[in-house]
Amino acid sequence: MSVKAISDYITQPKDTVANFNGMQVVYVHWAKHLMYCSPFAFLVSPDMTLAGFFAEVLRPAIKDHPDSTRVDFMEAQWLLNGQGFSPTPEAALLAQGIDHKSMLTLNTPGLNGINGCAS
Repeated sequence: MSVKAISDYITQPKDTVANFNGMQVVYVHWAKHLMYCSPFAFLVSPDMTLAGFFAEVLRPAIKDHPDSTRVDFMEAQWLLNGQGFSPTPEAALLAQGIDHKSMLTLNTPGLNGINGCAS
């Protein structure tokens, strides 16, 4: 988040990656699935593979949504920080540019929420 200060801004942010003991925060937003009204925030290792992230973190997080069983993460459309992104499942998160406070947006064409109403 940008800050516009009216004077010199000397405060050090407390949420830098250095303060997460080797972990990082990754946000994931599932578009057209407002049952999850805001992005998830996950604390993960930057060395975790994307396949591991999908299986161990993201899949369990969305399991309560009726569309979740039909999600194919590798066939989904992804944005990383607002830019198109082609995931490599066996590569580590950080190696793919998924770093501290990155935002992944998941689009699942054909899955549009409960009864197609984006919920």
